[in-house]
Amino acid sequence: MINIGSKAQNGDKVGIMGGTFDPIHFGHLVTAEAARHQFQLQQVIFIPAARPPHKTNRRISPPERRLAMTRLAVQSNPHFQVSDLEIARPGPSYTIDTVAEVRRKYPGADVYFITGADAVLEILTWYRVEELLTTCKFIAATRPGYRLKDLTTVAGLPVKYRQNICVIEVPALAISSTDIRLRVGESRPIKYLLPEPVEDYICREKLYLT
Repeated sequence: MINIGSKAQNGDKVGIMGGTFDPIHFGHLVTAEAARHQFQLQQVIFIPAARPPHKTNRRISPPERRLAMTRLAVQSNPHFQVSDLEIARPGPSYTIDTVAEVRRKYPGADVYFITGADAVLEILTWYRVEELLTTCKFIAATRPGYRLKDLTTVAGLPVKYRQNICVIEVPALAISSTDIRLRVGESRPIKYLLPEPVEDYICREKLYLT
């Protein structure tokens, strides 16, 4: 396992699990662990987004609360760590800036960005995407309704970059943060959808009630 800020050795692999995490749930954790195992990642760094450029049209919980929930969720896994890198950085949370910062922290490591299949299918809309695909590999987790072959034939994506998109099938990805927020707002149960410490935090802080 690589310690944050340490110099990685050539061949080490670091995963980035980015997202809003509003709230983080078992779908995120199962995906990160599956990617860690399949691609032999030394660690996965969860990085909550501060100001996601694609979610400017909805209210997002304060960054410090999403960061707290993420820390509670990963505390039992020694291969998982949490960083406030994007929250501490001003401006929109662009993936290319995050990957560049992680590469500076781990100059000898290969960087893998873990995300969902739906996000990869829209990758051409990402900021400086062709440059991004030269600096890291993507691990795309399939969700119900997305076929593996769709991810390797993204329309308009040059063939030379497709080899940097890896795909994995992950169970239990039907869980969503949107559904959890709705359930809380409608006083429906969220138990077994996310770690118990995160559920307790949501109840204690009265999140998602309005």
